[in-house]
Amino acid sequence: MITRCYLEITNICNLNCLFCPKTEREKRSLTPQEFDTLTGRLQGKIKFLYFHLMGEPLLHRHLPQFIAKARQKGFIPVITTNGTLLQHAGAVIDAQPHKVQISLHSHEGNSRKDPSEYIATVMKFALEAASRGIIIVLRLWNEGGYNKENSHILDLVSQHAPRPWKERYDGWKIAENIYLEHDSMFEWPDSEREEYSGGEAFCYALRNQIGVLVDGTVVPCCLDHAGCIALGNLFNQPLEDILSSPRARAMHDGFSRHEAVEPLCRRCGYATVTKRFRK
Repeated sequence: MITRCYLEITNICNLNCLFCPKTEREKRSLTPQEFDTLTGRLQGKIKFLYFHLMGEPLLHRHLPQFIAKARQKGFIPVITTNGTLLQHAGAVIDAQPHKVQISLHSHEGNSRKDPSEYIATVMKFALEAASRGIIIVLRLWNEGGYNKENSHILDLVSQHAPRPWKERYDGWKIAENIYLEHDSMFEWPDSEREEYSGGEAFCYALRNQIGVLVDGTVVPCCLDHAGCIALGNLFNQPLEDILSSPRARAMHDGFSRHEAVEPLCRRCGYATVTKRFRK
């Protein structure tokens, strides 16, 4: 079983983050029928279903319905959001996702000035959701990038979840079921970038994660936002056939040898530079 699938229920977003590569793909959102088809083909083969790759999932009017349907099919549903629409997300809490990840770094990444109202909205949602057993992860994944507001944001968060916080390897536990993570800002892989030279490469793509774009295209990981490594289409192919295709097997076997066989992977800092995906 693959641990996680990043299912893009929409590739439409309400923000324009400076660190985001965006997408030039046709803007669209899954219909309930399409969601049912794709999850039916993933059922029994995926553990965690992440409703994100590109796009803001809270823009999708059927998100609560999708969460409930995912649970019925045996998935563990996880939401990743920029947090700007949480004031309208009561139905999301009622649908009981396993976890909601909120990218606090999106605020400064859009050159917004005062995060006070934004953090107040985020924390009101977080505290309510956490009280009902939903895990909340607040992310500041912007070290080395757009991070001048971080200290202020932490102070604002502490007004709702008072310090001291319990320190963890990646941040803090700030309240029951609420965690705050910090990490460095990463560069998305880009087919136009020079290849990284030297050293081995490794990635868990096709081992414990895959991505499915909103048009059904299966990609090896959550960073292939443009569908450069299109392995097949889940609307008309079984997942087993896609993962056993020559291209998928060559990529999987290449990483077993600590070699990036795909051009995009040779331009990905996660696989070739950082130690984040080292085996």
